[in-house]
Amino acid sequence: MRLVVFGAGAVGSRFAVGLARAGSEVTIVARPEHAAAVTANGLGVEADAQGPVRIRALERLPVPYSAELVVLTVKSYDVETAGRALAEALDQPTPVLALQNGLGIEEALSTGLSLGGWKTPLDWILRGVHTVPARLVGPGLVAETGEGAVVLGRNPKLPGWPDRLKERFESAGFPARVVDDIRRETWRKAIVNAAINPVTADHGIPNGRLVEEPWRGQALALLREAVLAARAEGIDFDLDETERAVFTVARATAANRSSMLEDLDHHRRTELDAISGVLLATGRAHGVPMPATVRAIERIRTREHERGVRP
Repeated sequence: MRLVVFGAGAVGSRFAVGLARAGSEVTIVARPEHAAAVTANGLGVEADAQGPVRIRALERLPVPYSAELVVLTVKSYDVETAGRALAEALDQPTPVLALQNGLGIEEALSTGLSLGGWKTPLDWILRGVHTVPARLVGPGLVAETGEGAVVLGRNPKLPGWPDRLKERFESAGFPARVVDDIRRETWRKAIVNAAINPVTADHGIPNGRLVEEPWRGQALALLREAVLAARAEGIDFDLDETERAVFTVARATAANRSSMLEDLDHHRRTELDAISGVLLATGRAHGVPMPATVRAIERIRTREHERGVRP
């Protein structure tokens, strides 16, 4: 399969290495310094005896460009811009697998693809979520910081693709499953992220510390409010189930630093809007009090400001 990993930071790079080793012809689109290092020396995984993988690395796609699939791993706030860039570069509409954190991703991607000239963009979008952790050690080098899995949704306009991708991800070493209700899975992931990311980012701790107080209590307060917002939206989650999910992820990725913490440490904008922000807006629309979420958003905004991150 000829595929593009568009927005290859830490997670995208980890996917790219696995998919390339499993036999896919992979091109990554990444930041200039990362793309240059991969071009010069290959894409490596820290403490991996197999050595770097030689793959094509670009700062942007040439026009026109041909691919069978795009794996989109840009940040949630860059999805619309990335969609437009893809639509303008690709020689024809191509399936795009969106693996972003947060909610409203399909809408943003559809808008971008439409602005780039695609007539029926929703026909080409596959939505997925994942719990695969990674850390970009430096240009050309990524670290595996735990185990994770991929969940893939169906699109009736792309029959067979989710099952095909499940096999592809599993051959690359990433457990995968296909679900009929991907909307529920994206909400589940958003709820888990809303409990983990703001607390770890605010206090500068790895995920595994969330099992300890006082961070456990803070995460649970955010979790309860997120579950109430989801229920108000008509998506019923069991609180005990989601609590188990949060701490299962925290333990499985104990050494991992959440993406929100990594963004703050590198003076980058966080995905707060697509996670906690959407949940807060949903709760407010239904009259659900969310004081812990408001406090968490305020604290992360303060952290962004301290690091000179623009809104």
